[in-house]
Amino acid sequence: METTEKAYLTKRVVERATRKGMRQAAQKTMNVVGYIVVARDGWLMKEFPNGLTEKIKPLDTSENIGPIILD
Repeated sequence: METTEKAYLTKRVVERATRKGMRQAAQKTMNVVGYIVVARDGWLMKEFPNGLTEKIKPLDTSENIGPIILD
């Protein structure tokens, strides 16, 4: 009888890969566009390579809740 070992993804592996991919995408975006947009401390903000941030708009979690679309 032959047994085969199946590969599977654990939650930890998926989370680690996702974090790494998001960091790489953010770095590429920063290099191309010159800033990234992040949600932090209740605000939607632009973050620049030198560490400066610019508040765009306050987040209101009770309004316009819908899917997040990343371009």
